Amino acid sequence: MPKAAQASETKKPVKSAIGAPSQLNQSSRKGKKAWRKNVDIQDVEAGLEELRSEERATGTYLHKQQDDQLFVVDVKGDDKTRKTLSFKSSQTTAAKILAQRSAVPAVMSRTTATKRKSPLSAEDKDRLLRISKRPRRGPFNVVMDPTELGAGSATLELSEAVKASGTYDAWAPEEEVEIKDGLEIVQAKKIKPPVHSNPRDKIEVPAILEPHQGTSYNPPADAHNELLIKAADIEEKRVAKEAKLAETKIKIDQAKQSGNGEVAIPGVPSGMKLDIATPGPDDGEDAVETDDIPKKMPARKTKAQRNKAARILAEKRALAEKARRKNEQQIIHSYKLLRRNADSTISAREQAHALRRAALQEKLKRGLAGQKLGKHKVPAERVDVQLGEDLSESLRGLKPEGNLFRDRFTSLQQRALVEPRVPVLPTRRRHRMIGYEKHAWKRFK
Repeated sequence: MPKAAQASETKKPVKSAIGAPSQLNQSSRKGKKAWRKNVDIQDVEAGLEELRSEERATGTYLHKQQDDQLFVVDVKGDDKTRKTLSFKSSQTTAAKILAQRSAVPAVMSRTTATKRKSPLSAEDKDRLLRISKRPRRGPFNVVMDPTELGAGSATLELSEAVKASGTYDAWAPEEEVEIKDGLEIVQAKKIKPPVHSNPRDKIEVPAILEPHQGTSYNPPADAHNELLIKAADIEEKRVAKEAKLAETKIKIDQAKQSGNGEVAIPGVPSGMKLDIATPGPDDGEDAVETDDIPKKMPARKTKAQRNKAARILAEKRALAEKARRKNEQQIIHSYKLLRRNADSTISAREQAHALRRAALQEKLKRGLAGQKLGKHKVPAERVDVQLGEDLSESLRGLKPEGNLFRDRFTSLQQRALVEPRVPVLPTRRRHRMIGYEKHAWKRFK
């Protein structure tokens, strides 16, 4: 074989099979640097490229997977195999290349920090500048005046409590928190919201009541007489109450004026009586002073007397103990009777309470008329009725009775929609108004 042909067979390719640059055709390999650079590793690169292709296709290396992940026994077959084999793809080469996607996830790019954020917020920086009395710049690069309101060292910003207002619900169900303390588990106690009944929900009075037949301009005789009797009863009660109050007031005034005919003693309240000591027949200079009489000392008891007293005391104690035991025996024997009596008493009390509660509920359904709430009393509905001679047989001569505004306001009070109030009458001006006429208006032509 000629030397040229032998040299061409032994000569290695300049370019790598996988496209990597190669400088293997080098005559001199002096030094470790040149030797490492020009060593032939094409077989190693081919093996690594094969592993990379497997990883791109399946996401991992095939030699690291199990047999059941790589192979499967098909016992059924695929009905679409024939159609798939006979189908000719019309996809272009470029589309096929773009359709090949690697199973290895892409490498996420790291974000580069553009600007370092200041550890201080604008509010904290502004507060520190105010405390240190440093000049602060405002809009249009103007130096703020430190004597201005809010420019001192005091913080005028909203507090954390104000910022968090409205976000806390006291009656919201709290999450169960388990506090482990040794072997015990303590749970926070749940707070139950209070339940208050509103009387407005139980009142069944309509907003507008149906008027009585006697209030008509041409009412029936029976209905008109019934309404007149009702109005007369109400008026009699009012007059009797006023008369009673007037009589009580007269009695109070008379008691203040007369003073019960007693002479007023200075330093003694009116109505109080003092006993004045009067000298008796034995009172005089020769009376014997009681303090000078010597008291007789009790004589010393003998032993027999002391024994007798001890015996009597022991008998009394024995009788008391006997009576106590007898009373206990009676109580024990009458336990069932006492229990029945207690049960009947409790049931009777509960029934009375239930009846009283039902009566109050029934009364509440008819409204709050006549009840006192707060400082004032809820007014009852007035009876507007005309006398027989005031009635008109036609609408032309009808005289209006009552006040619609008063009726609406009374209905609101009776249905617990507004609080009971009394009319506030306007007061007279205490100081007289003085008018002044200017000098320029006095002289005019």
